[in-house]
Order: sequence, then structure tokens, then C-alpha cells
Amino acid sequence: MSVNRSLNRKFIQLQIRALVLFGQRERALERVGDLLDVNGADAYALATRAHLLAELGDKTGAQQALQQLVAAQPTQPAGWFNLGYLSEEMGQLEQAEAAFRRATELDPTLDRAWYGLALSLIRQRRFDDAVTALRKNTELQPMSPYGWYQLARVHVDRQEPDEAAKIIRHLRKFEPKVAAQLERETGLGQAQA
Repeated sequence: MSVNRSLNRKFIQLQIRALVLFGQRERALERVGDLLDVNGADAYALATRAHLLAELGDKTGAQQALQQLVAAQPTQPAGWFNLGYLSEEMGQLEQAEAAFRRATELDPTLDRAWYGLALSLIRQRRFDDAVTALRKNTELQPMSPYGWYQLARVHVDRQEPDEAAKIIRHLRKFEPKVAAQLERETGLGQAQA
């Protein structure tokens, strides 16, 4: 890449950031198009395009940009995670699962991908697989209540109230409000303590 082309790319990236900062997403999207005209596999431009399209309500366009991104950068877990997140949000659960699985293969420490995988499996009512993903998520993020909350809910769905009660007791130590919410929602109150 020549120096002029590199400087021009940096200038356009700055323009995109400024346009987004000032709420001019459509104009920013036009400038992203300029970057993609030069290099259709530009990872920054594809990721930015997906982000802007999602913000503008065009989830299908955002998903297409993310699919182009993972095709251009197949070893980058962030692209796969974002594709999984958007696919799950769009109700495309099998595609979401595949993208989250790819993200976790590329980076087994990507806790958000394990959590997203679990959510897509829960929505598919595949609770056994969801437990595995949630255990990995809670191993990576032991102080985050989100994975613990979902894990307790899955145990209730699997008719395992004792396991759910253990999680509630664990949550009381660092997230008493979440524990209380689970007690209300599941009926596993202080009597299970």
C-alpha cells in the first residue's frame, strides 16, 4: 500500500469517526463505502459497515457485512461473535450457534461467546448443551451474575431444583438482588437454603 493510499485511508477513518460522533450515520456509511470500493475485504470498513447498518435498523445488511467480514478474516473471533449475536437477535438460532461455536473455537476464553452460545441453545430448548456452555461462561466470569442466572433457570427447566438452589445460594454471596429475583421467579426461596 502506498503512503498516499495509507494516509487517505486514515483520513477517511477519521472522517467516519467524526460523522458518527455527530450523529451522521448515513454519511459515515457513504465514507465506509469509499473504503470498500478500494478494498472490499477491509476488515475495519466491513465491521464499521455492520455496526452502522445495525444502528440504522438494517439487520439484514449488517448480517451480510459480518458474513463478508468473517469470510475475509476467518480467524478473528470478534467477527464470529458479532455475527452470532446479530443472528441470535434476528432469531436465526442455528446460524447464531454456529457462529458462537466458531468464536469459542478460535478463542476459548471469549466468555461472551460462551454466553451467547448458551442463549441460542436455550432458545432452541437444548438445555443439556446450554449447561455446558454456561459452565464454561461462569468459569471464565465467576463474578458475573448473568451466566449464573441463566444456569439456574436452565436447571429449573431441566427439573433440577436442587442444582438451581445451589446457584441461588452462591449468588447470595455476591449478587443478593439477582439471587432474590431467582427466588421469586423459581419459587426456590429461603426454604431451600
